[in-house]
Amino acid sequence: MKDIRQYLDSTYLKTAEQAGLTEEQNRQKVIDTIREAIDEGFYLVMIRPEYVALARKMIDQAGAHVKVGTVIDFPEGSRPWKLKIAEAQKAINDGADELDFVVNYRAYQQGQTDSVKKEVFEGSLLGLRNGKTVKWIIEAAALTDEQIAGLNSLIRDTVLQTIGPGAADKVFVKSSTGFYKTEDGRPNGATPHNIGIMLENAAPLPVKAAGGIRSYEDAVRYIEMGVKRLGTSSAKQIAEGGKAAGGY
Repeated sequence: MKDIRQYLDSTYLKTAEQAGLTEEQNRQKVIDTIREAIDEGFYLVMIRPEYVALARKMIDQAGAHVKVGTVIDFPEGSRPWKLKIAEAQKAINDGADELDFVVNYRAYQQGQTDSVKKEVFEGSLLGLRNGKTVKWIIEAAALTDEQIAGLNSLIRDTVLQTIGPGAADKVFVKSSTGFYKTEDGRPNGATPHNIGIMLENAAPLPVKAAGGIRSYEDAVRYIEMGVKRLGTSSAKQIAEGGKAAGGY
């Protein structure tokens, strides 16, 4: 069985309210997720911005190589770009290694491409200037096939044309927040279909599949398709060849 731990972003992004927990119980869930990432040697632990400093401290004290990732303007992606930048700067100051921005996909759907290009440029530039990896979450479940292709192309072209091809391996496009509410039980995260569209239209930018990765077989399938990273809240179970315990 292939060891896929270095593809995995072990993820816990629920608020206490979403998880049905007290704030202290939810904080303990975050701590448990960070500890597990350290113990298992996952590539990265993905937590909400308010826990970045905690994760940085725990990982550094353990002498571990796990990266700290966080989400920006999550999960809606609709705040003005300057507020996104301020949130990202604080995360950098707190010790984040990777910044997963939710792109303003609704603005893209409304034809506001200039504003989307602006936030992609500013967010990518901030991350890269600080030596960070940046990912742009497109929320594929909210988009048509044509919009998935077009938004990936916009992000790709913005990065290549304004920052340069040397940045390509440090700016990802990511499929989903995992929190989008779909109708009729449709998948709200990665599917082989939309990941295929992303891979075709984002290259040479790498792709991260997130949301809906339920098994080791799912993970390996996406890796074989060409995905460079995987986001899951069941990283340990999946790495060991099992099934996901719950939602992303």
